Amino acid sequence: MSPRAACRLDALGFTEVYDYVSGEVDWRAHGLPVEGEEAAAPTAARFIREGVVTCRLDDRVGEVRERITGSPFGFALVITPGGVVLGRVRGSALDCDPSLRAEEVMESGPSTVRPDKPADQLASRLDQRQLRFGIITTPEGRLLGVVCREDLGGA
Repeated sequence: MSPRAACRLDALGFTEVYDYVSGEVDWRAHGLPVEGEEAAAPTAARFIREGVVTCRLDDRVGEVRERITGSPFGFALVITPGGVVLGRVRGSALDCDPSLRAEEVMESGPSTVRPDKPADQLASRLDQRQLRFGIITTPEGRLLGVVCREDLGGA
């Protein structure tokens, strides 16, 4: 909505008026609800799984290894206190000194996708890269969860 339209609605007495400056693309990329013909198309947001193991840069490998052992994902995502994804620690990288920090064994800047990514495109991307999981984040890099390739089926 334009700033003028937002001001007009406010002047008409509407109490919850928002001027979303970033636009529709940003709105969709945050996984916010949409209407119209494309609203029913399955996107990554529909398949997000929460519960992926997370850790901080300073967490010890031994602690992270214990958390991954009980996880269906086999990896941990290194995040900031605000939830921004910094890296990924694969379970296979944890066969080392348990006193090392996650930062020392992580892969920096793993590839991520937005929640508005069409499910069929995400499935194709994961297939091409031979990946089982996709990491879903907001445009600011905040973790929303992961999508499992098997959940996408024939999407």
